[in-house]
Amino acid sequence: MRLFIKPKARVATLNRTTSWLCALSAAAVLGLSATPVMAQSYPTKPVRIVVPTAPGGFTDVVARILSQKLTMALGQQVVIENKAGAGSTIGADFVAKAAPDGHTLLMTSTTHVLGPAVYPKLPYDTIKSFTPVARLVESAYILVVNPKVPARNVSEFIALAKSQPDAIHYASSGNGSSQHLVGSMFGNMANIQIKHVPYKGSSGATTDLLAGVVESSFAGVPNVLTLVQQGKLRALAVTTPKRIGQLPDVPTLNEAGVTGYNASIWLALLAPAGTPKDVVNRLHTEIVKAMNSADTQKALFDAGVQLSLAAPEETGEFMTKEMDRWGKVIKDMGIKAD
Repeated sequence: MRLFIKPKARVATLNRTTSWLCALSAAAVLGLSATPVMAQSYPTKPVRIVVPTAPGGFTDVVARILSQKLTMALGQQVVIENKAGAGSTIGADFVAKAAPDGHTLLMTSTTHVLGPAVYPKLPYDTIKSFTPVARLVESAYILVVNPKVPARNVSEFIALAKSQPDAIHYASSGNGSSQHLVGSMFGNMANIQIKHVPYKGSSGATTDLLAGVVESSFAGVPNVLTLVQQGKLRALAVTTPKRIGQLPDVPTLNEAGVTGYNASIWLALLAPAGTPKDVVNRLHTEIVKAMNSADTQKALFDAGVQLSLAAPEETGEFMTKEMDRWGKVIKDMGIKAD
């Protein structure tokens, strides 16, 4: 049996088919152009950079330098929101659960990759829950003491600690922080017993160090550089393999007799996992411009840090290596959150 379609019906069928194909094509074009349109319009509202430490610390200082530049570059206000606590994990968890649209970012440090080894039940994955945007800067820690401590150098400090086990305290920005780790590593490598005193941020630790409540700290350069230069704190050594330009007369711990000691702090900007690649690339481009400007580089040097820019993919690979490296150190030394 053969079916025949009348001419008018045939035309109507053809028109409906053509309209359907046109609609399908338009949808495909819109789908393909969605990401570029998003990148071009980004940001559509203020951007917040979550700093998982208290105001005034190393991470906070650099975040505020960057936020001023990004505000001008992006045409939207870039604000800093401090969410301190639990070795930076509270702020990191907040960003991991934020909308992946580039409007909520995390300025984090070496402490971020220590989390899995120190806190076994994190509510996020240190690597997979985030999209790297850029590695930014790095810096040394300084072993500083209150001027009333009768130790003029590292050898004298070690001798003092050996003569008074657990009587010498070192302040840090919190349990599981990088300051906690580098102090514990120093005690282990120097074969001394010094007692860890955690604070809710590096500012509180520095305040009590100045007051003599605690005797020492492994502090980020931006936190104590001016205090050292003013003689309010005494710098005994830096933790990096090379001396730093801001304090050329202060030796490294390796030079001072703690052979093989090497620790530094780095900062990176992360976004929630799933953030569109074009948004990440836009952010990275503007960050590179901002960080390479002459006034920013001067501000960073004055703050005691040096530029260490890396692209998103390189930043992710670097963080994975750092997590493996410090995880082994933490396990070997039995370091745990107090």
